[in-house]
Amino acid sequence: MNFPGKIAIFGGGSWATALAKIILSTQPQINWYMRRPDRIEDFRRMKHNPAYLPSITFDTDRITFYANINQAVKDSDTIIFVTPSPFLKQHLKKLKTPLKDKFVISAIKGIVPDENMLVTDYFIRYYDIPEEHLAIIAGPCHSEEIAMERLSYLTIACKDQERAGQLCRIFDNPYLKSSCSQDVTGIEYASVLKNVYAIVAGIYHGMKYGDNFQAVFLSNAIREMRRFLDTVHVVERDITNSAYLGDLLVTACSRFSRNRTFGTMIGKGYSVKTAQLEMEMIAEGYYGVKRIYEINRKSQTDMPILDALYGILYEQKSPVTALEQLTETFK
Repeated sequence: MNFPGKIAIFGGGSWATALAKIILSTQPQINWYMRRPDRIEDFRRMKHNPAYLPSITFDTDRITFYANINQAVKDSDTIIFVTPSPFLKQHLKKLKTPLKDKFVISAIKGIVPDENMLVTDYFIRYYDIPEEHLAIIAGPCHSEEIAMERLSYLTIACKDQERAGQLCRIFDNPYLKSSCSQDVTGIEYASVLKNVYAIVAGIYHGMKYGDNFQAVFLSNAIREMRRFLDTVHVVERDITNSAYLGDLLVTACSRFSRNRTFGTMIGKGYSVKTAQLEMEMIAEGYYGVKRIYEINRKSQTDMPILDALYGILYEQKSPVTALEQLTETFK
């Protein structure tokens, strides 16, 4: 394996665009796969992503664009998947080129539907990728702040810490710092759960609950996250590290958080379907809550916040009633 070799971005959204900006700050060239040829043509002509983060301008001579996923895989050594989790399988159905000799990084904050598997586990089972050839990228980090070059931090999780360190050096630049972790499974689950809790934080915000309450809510949310992680993946971890608590805080509190925005709309009285239709981008937490809820049927962790949100999103329960009852469980 040539590592890191030629690095490729697979995805055309805001997070993919931010990651491309980061990597091009330290690397001379990237490959970039987007499924829509018209977007690629517009990108070349306009020198920026026509749909996301248009303030970031690119030297397109340093980017090799692909609309053919198989050719993109053949020409790349390290592949960063940045597609929404509900559509990952749909993209991979077109893939005939083996991935097992590539290094694969997931920047996806979700769970693969149907199988209810973490993205890394899905790649291991169905694409024969060795565990040490997989990594994940975790926050706390919003793409909008990367566009503005505001100081941000990432966590690179990989079983192979030497490779994780090499990746950190690729991502580090004057406005981005990164650290390494071996807790791939725990951080991957935490990246899903923080979106779930951000929706609840948004609903409370839309219902006019104040900052005092939000502090109590987030204290309970991080404890619930810890209970779940300690049940499904028992390793020594510090839940206050930025990959867990930090990512939760920024996703639950930031104006850039699409999951918080989605929840705020529901808290203001929008139906779930109407809020989804008005969102310009996908709120991963909507899908994540169902996946984690189903996974938790086996682990049976005490997760009252998750249960309350599942009732609101999938059982048409009243947000006011469900969350007022939830407040009685907080400490």
